Amino acid sequence: MFSKVLIANRGEIAVRVIRACQELGVRTVAVYSELDRDALHVRLADEAYALGGKTAAESYLNTEAILDAVDRSGAEAVHPGYGFFSENADFARAITAKGVTFVGPPPEAIEVMGDKISARLAAEKVGVHGVPGTTDLITDPAQVRAFGAEHGYPVAIKAAYGGGGRGMKVVEDESAVESAIESAQREAKAYFGRDEIYMERYLTRPRHVEVQVLADTHGNCVYLGTRDCSAQRRHQKLIEEAPAAGIPGDTLQAMGEAAVQVARGCGYVNAGTVEFLYEDGGFHYLEMNTRLQVEHPATELVTGLDLVELQLRVAAGEPLPLGQDEVEIRGHAIEVRVNAEDPSGGRFMPSPGRLTELVVAQGYGTRWDGGYEAGDEISQFYDNLVGKLVCWGKDRPTAIRRTLRALREMTVKGVATTIPADLAILGHPDFAAIEHSTKWVENTLDLSGVKSDKGGPADPAADEPRVQRDVDVEVNGKRFAVKLWVPEALAAAAPTSSGKAAARPRRAASASGAAAAGSGSVAVPMQGTIVKVLVAVGDEVTAGQAVCVLEAMKMENQIAAEKAGKVTEVKVEPGQTVGAGDVVVVIA
Repeated sequence: MFSKVLIANRGEIAVRVIRACQELGVRTVAVYSELDRDALHVRLADEAYALGGKTAAESYLNTEAILDAVDRSGAEAVHPGYGFFSENADFARAITAKGVTFVGPPPEAIEVMGDKISARLAAEKVGVHGVPGTTDLITDPAQVRAFGAEHGYPVAIKAAYGGGGRGMKVVEDESAVESAIESAQREAKAYFGRDEIYMERYLTRPRHVEVQVLADTHGNCVYLGTRDCSAQRRHQKLIEEAPAAGIPGDTLQAMGEAAVQVARGCGYVNAGTVEFLYEDGGFHYLEMNTRLQVEHPATELVTGLDLVELQLRVAAGEPLPLGQDEVEIRGHAIEVRVNAEDPSGGRFMPSPGRLTELVVAQGYGTRWDGGYEAGDEISQFYDNLVGKLVCWGKDRPTAIRRTLRALREMTVKGVATTIPADLAILGHPDFAAIEHSTKWVENTLDLSGVKSDKGGPADPAADEPRVQRDVDVEVNGKRFAVKLWVPEALAAAAPTSSGKAAARPRRAASASGAAAAGSGSVAVPMQGTIVKVLVAVGDEVTAGQAVCVLEAMKMENQIAAEKAGKVTEVKVEPGQTVGAGDVVVVIA
């Protein structure tokens, strides 16, 4: 086993890996951006190194900064978590080139499965087939129109080097082709660093079923049951459960065996997930995620296996501790992603901010995997997952009831969360009867009366701007030059020549709050970055027409006019940061 592991990630997954390492007696190394200087994963790790920057591109996607942290820390292995560099073959190669172990699959397997087109071809070679689609990258909107004419709409445009619904747009008819391509490419570039896209037929009422696989370097490969991830919004999962219920046992076994075939076919090692779409008794291969999944705890609760521990042991060269006939599924587990989003009216708008209070559920069969504590900031620059509530029950009805009880016990203040929507999903007869699909939340579930209360305002002092001060200190007689980040008021009272103000985001013209219904002032509902302005001064717009695109927490949101009229003022431009309530367009 390794003596020291660097976790190239942040938030909940970094905390999860740190805890697993601590239980194995392995020292941990955290990395952090400027905004994560005091984050939970930094506080828990044995040592931590600054990456610099605020955005993901400036920090957690900065290869050189992470490699420098590997060198300085002397880490023997790097665990990438999920997202960021977890499915980046170049990063894996850069790690292994240093003689450091990458806790994940070989770069070659990442390349095959990371490119969704080559992944389709690899699966087909072993007899596992997906939904109708192309193996050509989209370079012209005409390709999408031709595919739609042949196979019918809707068509899914997807990031070739992505996953988890990021960079995926559904085209309902040919009129939306261009805008869908542009949006998919922007999201893919922002989240994965690459903007290649492809397309496939979009099934209208499928269930999303995935299989957890685990393979070692000794030729062993097993599947650890299934998970159902059909409760989604914007192609992002809200609730996952293990095992997938209401599917015949022989079909689940066939899925598992197909997943192992796909893994073996690409020379896979370590933990991975093969995803399928299940509809009308049949299943179609979707993709393989060459990393640990967000929903891995659901599998852990029904198998009794620690997947992160097994990842580390496999990476260290140990054989799997069990064969396929030893895998046992016990009971049922449900995982709820608690995101900083306001689900009011089914809109699921990002809600960054400071957690002023966080009380998590407890009790038998109840687990919380979180990345924050009360007082921590959930930034607009990163994913909005606060944490995951996972509940186990002897059967599915018990697990549902336990999860509902646990959700009602939770208290989250300072940001809006998806908990009210989670309660609506779990308490709905369709969910109990397993009659939901991947579009059920958006097309069927009534969230018109759902509201999420942020609670009281944060302590103003907690949001006071901080500035950097460079000071000299002595420890045991040895002199060190260190940086301190102190409240602006304190710094002003005792200025130093070397101090410099922390950069503040440029804000748009401020408004006192969101525009009233029917107002000509179009305001944004949350903090974020303008990625596209869709109107110009003098344009005539209709009520409900999008006037700009706002990116917040890696999700694009169209900001619409609330009344018809002529645009008299555009207050923002692409790349500009705005805050909740800021006016972006004025309509007369």
